[in-house]
Amino acid sequence: MAELSTLPVNFGILGCAGIARKLSRAINLIPEANIAALGSRSLEKATSFAAENNFPLTAKVFNSYDAVLDDPDIDAVYIPLPTSLHLKYAVLAAQKKKHVLLEKPVAMNVGQLDTIIEACEDNGLQFMDGTMWMHHPRTSRMREFLSDSKLFGELKSITSCFTFAATRNFLENDIRTKPDLDGLGSLGDVGWYCIRSILWATNFELPKYVIALPGPVLNKAGVILTCNASLHWEDGKVANFHCSFLENLTMDVTVIGTKGTLHMNDFVVPYDENKASFTTATGSGLNGLETKWMAKPSEHSVITDLPQECLLVREFSRLVSNIKSNGAEPEKKWPSISRKTQLTLDAVKESLSNGFKKVEIVD
Repeated sequence: MAELSTLPVNFGILGCAGIARKLSRAINLIPEANIAALGSRSLEKATSFAAENNFPLTAKVFNSYDAVLDDPDIDAVYIPLPTSLHLKYAVLAAQKKKHVLLEKPVAMNVGQLDTIIEACEDNGLQFMDGTMWMHHPRTSRMREFLSDSKLFGELKSITSCFTFAATRNFLENDIRTKPDLDGLGSLGDVGWYCIRSILWATNFELPKYVIALPGPVLNKAGVILTCNASLHWEDGKVANFHCSFLENLTMDVTVIGTKGTLHMNDFVVPYDENKASFTTATGSGLNGLETKWMAKPSEHSVITDLPQECLLVREFSRLVSNIKSNGAEPEKKWPSISRKTQLTLDAVKESLSNGFKKVEIVD
């Protein structure tokens, strides 16, 4: 088999969203990728964004998204547009033969996502969502613990929480609080990560049903600001998550087995760019007087030369290069994971809308 091309993957970026600053930096930090173009509805805004985020001088700046998609030099696009625009531009990108790195939440519902994935598959293109923590080496290290039947045992429960205290300006003006731009609110934004962490812990086994819990907080437009839900599997596993725009920054996951427990306290964004930690405990208990723990949790640190967003871009670029240079098939794992996350999110949203009734998930 021929070696992968040494030429970097040329990225086009659609829009000047805040998260695009992070991905732009990531692309600039690795040799496998190159920012080749930026499109915005405002040429002035795009020009300023490119300058402020150290785009290469060779990067083209356009006053439309379509111009990026029509550029023959672009291999792949990163789409951080409002979720309501994902269907249109991801499908159009695929039709223009551009590989698609799509910011989460990937779609308003799984029907839209299926259309996007089908467009990518029909054109032999790689699809991946922008869930960065999946690509951190800590994630594979934690999988080793969860897979060890002697240390962890059988998975029984998962709890996930992602909250942050949004500013008044955010709550009044951010696209994530506008029903016409991104009507999924905190469920689609921070809840996406909670659902992904739960599915990851189960090796992406879909729950049988979900139940949204009473007490969600909505804004005046009906967009979710805070919500909770429980997920249930046929074998008795259970998971709960809480997501909110109204509470102090928290990014916790706890995974409990019959023999061990795993904790993460910064699962979406590690405390440090180049180091991430987690704790594990096996056979925990109390001493005879019940005054202290026996078999206390141990902390494990994982060092990485590059932050997790760079590792996401590197993996996506590797897959794109392999398709371009070797005629490889797109990696189907990533769209499958996105779809399962969206399916579960849709079920929670349906339960929130129907009086917190049980909603079964059908793949």
